Amino acid sequence: MRILLVEDHLPLAESVAQALRGTGLTVDMLHDGIAADLALGSEDYALAILDIGLPRLDGFQVLERLRERGNTLPVLMLTARGEVKDRVHGLNLGADDYLAKPFELSELEARVKALLRRTVLGGERQQRCGNLLYDLDTRRLAWLIAC
Repeated sequence: MRILLVEDHLPLAESVAQALRGTGLTVDMLHDGIAADLALGSEDYALAILDIGLPRLDGFQVLERLRERGNTLPVLMLTARGEVKDRVHGLNLGADDYLAKPFELSELEARVKALLRRTVLGGERQQRCGNLLYDLDTRRLAWLIAC
């Protein structure tokens, strides 16, 4: 699955992207809000991770524009702004989750997996097509024998 990570702190962005790629995800990285807004308007992603303090267009504005276009893409806000008012504002704008910095990579990975699980196939972990069954957890394709 392809996700978009928008973070202007380059060492943090690289660390997060490397960790997420290690879980089998494809990660596109951008470092400012205008580029993120353009990418979200023209590319297909399974999830967006947005920092709030971005140059040129902040993460709240990127999220607001995304939702105004009717896009229901899951969004995780990842930011140093962890005050309740900021979390409430982000969630009210349409964020699906909010994680304050500093954070543990294991928690970020778990939140990403949870958001993706809710959206992929309506939360189902297996997809069947005829006599084929694909398991998202094991990434195995099985041939079902008809009885």
